[in-house]
Amino acid sequence: MNDAINWKVSKWPFLLGDALLLAFAYFIVWKSPHPIARGDIILCVSLSAIGALVGCIPFFLDYRAFLKVVEANALGSVAEKIQNLEQLAAQISSATNEWTNAQTQAEKTSAGAQQIAEKMAAEVRQFSEFMQKMNDSEKATLRLEADKLRRGELEWLQVLVRILDHVFALHAAAVRSENPKFADPITNFQNACRGTARRIGLTPFDAEPDEPFDAEKHQVAGSKEKPPEGSVVAETIAVGYTFQGKLLRPAIVRLRDGKSPDAKPAEESSLPELPAQENLEDELPVQSPD
Repeated sequence: MNDAINWKVSKWPFLLGDALLLAFAYFIVWKSPHPIARGDIILCVSLSAIGALVGCIPFFLDYRAFLKVVEANALGSVAEKIQNLEQLAAQISSATNEWTNAQTQAEKTSAGAQQIAEKMAAEVRQFSEFMQKMNDSEKATLRLEADKLRRGELEWLQVLVRILDHVFALHAAAVRSENPKFADPITNFQNACRGTARRIGLTPFDAEPDEPFDAEKHQVAGSKEKPPEGSVVAETIAVGYTFQGKLLRPAIVRLRDGKSPDAKPAEESSLPELPAQENLEDELPVQSPD
């Protein structure tokens, strides 16, 4: 709008021309004889119309200048807005490119993380398999060592039981000799051997005479049948054994009713064999030495 004010056309030349034309028309009217001729009237009217037109020309030019300024200002505003839109479009395009780059980088990062996760999972699986193999190998080694220790324990346990059986047979023979000088040392020797065996958990036990027969702890010599109820023990043919509180072998006895066959005390031929090794492993709890 300030430009429109600056672009105003100077009006005084046009107004001066209008005044001159009107003055010339007045001069014609003043000098012409009356009544005025038609030609003079037409000339005066024409001069007045031309003067009026000349007086209007500067205002018309101002209006056109004003319209052009308004149009120019509008076009400038539109151009500025279009320029702003272009800048905004450039910013949107830049943001879109950055977003695309960020998405690409995110996809690369995700792919790298997935590869790392797969590698870690594979390494964990391999490590688990390795540890499983190591555990299986260690378990097999420990199982083998435990089997060796168990077999060794069973072997020396059987040997110790046989030695105690022979000591019992020797003691029974010494008692039957009725010689205190011979029987007492053998008795002390048997007690010492049994005391030593108790230190490792092997406990011999005898069936006392006139003791009620107990099928869980006693066995009739030469017979595996259960005797009648109320039977009592007459004498012990071979001692029984418990190992770490568990029955290893029942005591071999002869009953007082006389139905059991006669047998010499502690003869090796009358002693029952120890349980087989595989059965003995189930019956006896074997502890690993510290």
